[in-house]
Amino acid sequence: MKPQIKIILSNFFFEYETPRQVLVRNKKVAVACRIIQMGVLGYIIGWVFMYEKGYHAIDTAIGSVFTKMKGVSLTNISGEERIWDAADFVFPEQGASSFVVMTNYIATVGQQQDKCPELPDGKNKCTTDKDCDKGKYKRQMTGRCISNTSTCEIYSWCPVEDDRQIPDPAILLTSENYTLFIKNSITFPHFNVVRSNLVESVNQSYINTCLYHPKTDPLCPIFRLGDIVELSGFSFSEIARLGGAIGLLIDWDCNLDLSIRHCEPKYEFYGLYGTGRNDKEKPSLGYNFRYAKYYVEKGVEKRTLMKVFGVRIDIIVNGRAGKFDIIPTLTAIGSGVGIFGVATVVCDLLLLHFVTKKDFYKNMKFKHTEIPEETPALP
Repeated sequence: MKPQIKIILSNFFFEYETPRQVLVRNKKVAVACRIIQMGVLGYIIGWVFMYEKGYHAIDTAIGSVFTKMKGVSLTNISGEERIWDAADFVFPEQGASSFVVMTNYIATVGQQQDKCPELPDGKNKCTTDKDCDKGKYKRQMTGRCISNTSTCEIYSWCPVEDDRQIPDPAILLTSENYTLFIKNSITFPHFNVVRSNLVESVNQSYINTCLYHPKTDPLCPIFRLGDIVELSGFSFSEIARLGGAIGLLIDWDCNLDLSIRHCEPKYEFYGLYGTGRNDKEKPSLGYNFRYAKYYVEKGVEKRTLMKVFGVRIDIIVNGRAGKFDIIPTLTAIGSGVGIFGVATVVCDLLLLHFVTKKDFYKNMKFKHTEIPEETPALP
């Protein structure tokens, strides 16, 4: 028993096994093999290493955004002039990454809590008091039908808002000349890299004179509202009238093998929803909301209700950085070497199943052995 164990251990530690290789001189199979290998090599070098940078360790950014809107508009409605500045047309006013710029509105002045008839818009008609049962609809009805409007009387802020006619053109159409300043900072924690969109070439004198343009001033952090809308594919006159939403993407794609100065932001603009040029037949177009300004007049609480139409801007930061690392490099090389085996599998299929001398190649590739039957010993 001991000699057998000794032989097994000796064979395991001191013998090397190698697969048998057969050299096949077949032009068609050889050409097919080389084409597949060149395709795999091109994929590894071109796609994995050059395009996808498979030798990089990747980190994603943690970012913050501060905004500041500037602009002034002058309106004259029924002979009443009014100045609108950022404190009036930006919601919310804290400089967040998502905000609304008011471009149009419907104002209902002097509302107070009282009883008044519903809006005669054709949706709430009545002929008798029986058509105005209390609590029948969303509004709180008093149970009376007002004859001169043919609508039910309700408890509400009176007079009720009339939003059937949206001002056209937009009241604050000059808002296209408002400017938006964006300050964005990002951090790649894995590489301990901190960057700002105010890169080395963006100094104070440049900021004082620049205005973003995708070709001439792609790094300028100051944007004209009209340009933002047009670059996203919207018509400013239409989006100003009904409102809409735009996504402003700040994209960081940094190769940290190069100088940090090459790590710069790229700005992109997308129409999220609202009133694009091809949206004419879509329902519920635009973007709007309501807010109220409350005051007291002669001891009575009153308010001015504003239905605001505007451009909602959502600023999104996307950051990705890569730097050479030996582990992903070896992983990419190992996976590439493994893919080279595809050529062997395909060529074996051709040799063993499709060429005319497939049986000959089978005999050359596979070596069959048979265990001889033992002859019984004679007594």
